Amino acid sequence: MGATEPAQDERTMATLAHVLQVVAWWIAPLIIFLVKRESKFVSFHALQALFLQIAYIVVMAGFMVLWFSTIFLTILHGANHSNTQPPVAIFLMFPLIWLGFMGVWIVTLVIAIVYGVKAGRGEWAEYPVLGPLARRILKIGPGGVALPS
Repeated sequence: MGATEPAQDERTMATLAHVLQVVAWWIAPLIIFLVKRESKFVSFHALQALFLQIAYIVVMAGFMVLWFSTIFLTILHGANHSNTQPPVAIFLMFPLIWLGFMGVWIVTLVIAIVYGVKAGRGEWAEYPVLGPLARRILKIGPGGVALPS
């Protein structure tokens, strides 16, 4: 039993799931995933976009923990020492953390555009790590073929 070619409506919704995550974060892929559950193609692409946004939030939370720990450790270090020079950690860590924020955002933007274009072409393209997870959850194989229960 082979997979059928996705309809134009399905390709459009899958593309929107990828592209709208740039401006609507996890909300747009979640809504598209819930509304278009009957379409394996749209569900697969929307679930991948949703997983990418969850990973994005986890990585950004890690950067925020690093940011706040740098601030608090700098304050503690300054309270123990009476020299008036500004702490070096502020000047080293904040630009690195900012570059991390921007780098993760740019990678997410590029992934959203590339896979949005692939979804628009009707491809069952999967994200490197998150795609197989989405396939397992939806119980579909390559090309959207249903796996035996």
